[in-house]
Amino acid sequence: MLKRRFRFLWVVVVLTTFTAIFPLLSSAQQSSSSEYDLIIRGGRIIDGTGNPWFSGDVAIREGLIAEVGVIRDASARRVIDATGLVVAPGFIDLHGHSTNALLTDGNGESKLRQGVTLEVIGEGESVAPANDPAEGRSWETFTDYFSELMQDGISMNLIAYVSYNQIRRAVMGYKEGPATPAELEQMRQVTARSMEQGAWGMASEFPSGGPAHINEVIELAKVVAQYGGNFTSHTGSEGFEQEAELNAAFRIAEEAQIPVHTFHLKVRSQENWGTIRKFIDQIEAARARGLDITANQYPYTAMNHGWAEIFPLWAREGGPEVFAQRLNDPAARERIKSDPDFHTWSEEHGGWDGIVLGYAAHTQRTEYEGMSIREIAQLRGDSDPADTCLDLMAEENGRIRGLFHTMSEEDVRLVMQQPWVAVASDGQAINMENYPGLPHPRYFGSNVRVLGHYVREERVLSLEDAVRKMTSLPAQILGLSDRGQIREGLAADLAIFDPSTVRHTNSFDNPKSYAEGVHYTIVNGVLVIDDSEHTGARPGRPLLGRGNTANGV
Repeated sequence: MLKRRFRFLWVVVVLTTFTAIFPLLSSAQQSSSSEYDLIIRGGRIIDGTGNPWFSGDVAIREGLIAEVGVIRDASARRVIDATGLVVAPGFIDLHGHSTNALLTDGNGESKLRQGVTLEVIGEGESVAPANDPAEGRSWETFTDYFSELMQDGISMNLIAYVSYNQIRRAVMGYKEGPATPAELEQMRQVTARSMEQGAWGMASEFPSGGPAHINEVIELAKVVAQYGGNFTSHTGSEGFEQEAELNAAFRIAEEAQIPVHTFHLKVRSQENWGTIRKFIDQIEAARARGLDITANQYPYTAMNHGWAEIFPLWAREGGPEVFAQRLNDPAARERIKSDPDFHTWSEEHGGWDGIVLGYAAHTQRTEYEGMSIREIAQLRGDSDPADTCLDLMAEENGRIRGLFHTMSEEDVRLVMQQPWVAVASDGQAINMENYPGLPHPRYFGSNVRVLGHYVREERVLSLEDAVRKMTSLPAQILGLSDRGQIREGLAADLAIFDPSTVRHTNSFDNPKSYAEGVHYTIVNGVLVIDDSEHTGARPGRPLLGRGNTANGV
């Protein structure tokens, strides 16, 4: 009798337990057999945090990372075998200039083929406020620009800063001197309006010595901070006066209570080589006292911008049209040639042997592309390369872009190893056909040059740390919470590459050449690069700042 009762109780317990766990088993079975949009199987997952890679799978559903780990008994519309490949978060380029390039061609191939899924634009200029007819823009506000961008679509995501310099031009034109109280209030309003239209933060570009009117910058940075934005800046001389320029950035961070990020940290001019440690220590000291200071870097020893940057500030005062007039005025030219700043800044940019012509906008001097000013002078029979520079700039109305070979490889490596320095390109997302002249090779190779040259060949960084500098660190700098790591629930922006073959294929002489080794790039869950080819898909979108109140983008 006792045995029969015991057997009865045992059956009840088993049935009760099975009844309790059956829904859980059913739920687990349902989860494991779910259909996903995409499963990436068997890759080395580098999650972006800096942790060592681990083997596993990544499942994507409706634009989000749905599952990470060993995923069994699940199906998907598409399965990618990532055996031997690294699966990383999509790369975030903290410093780009693709404002117009993405309107011309939303495919953005030079960056997507490197695994870049998000670019940040804005420096000395920004997409808005656009109130100068000479700029040739068909939009006036951030909202207008974002809407125009989405008419044909873009393959990558985009974040836009509003530029302090452009805010000032919108209110004051090219007038020098400090803003009046009324003008400063108007600048505050323009800043607030830009943040409400989706600007992520405020960027700026300053000449040697830093901002001429730092109190204005601080006041506008305070407005940006109220909307949850950050402040980012090109510091100025990047060498001769960089200590003062960094101190100005620290003051902005402290008084405006805002994170500050520095574009392309470096020192230029051979006589400054080896001094970068002083500026690294200066930033470390600011961080030690609680200031949120970070920087980015492109992995090259040459810069790229307009030749106008080597000309004295007074010559450029009044804007591009007035600058062009001065270049064609014999008296003004003689004054420029004898100005100490012209000599200092040309030497700082590499001298006549290091300043190279990349593109002449007016006459398209293709025969000079890739040549230094000294080489052009010899070809033209000019005895003084300074005259060659002035003549060419006068012929081109001041519109020449070029490369400046002026940095030290040892300095580049030291900056790269700092934990608070991210990778960025300072370039545009273009294709090989739609960009005139010789661009900087960083347009096509910044990220893959780090992964191939500096990680695999030179071992300057570990692979995990390099990925961190392209993913979670940029996301942290931006305050971006839904990207930059491989984690369930985050946006499915991914880069899948072969660590043994990933590399840049271009050079300064032949910059237009796509990267190799990135097999797949996924943006918002959609394959944009598939088996190393662009699919034509354009799933990207503008990511709007925290202050955004605009509708419909």
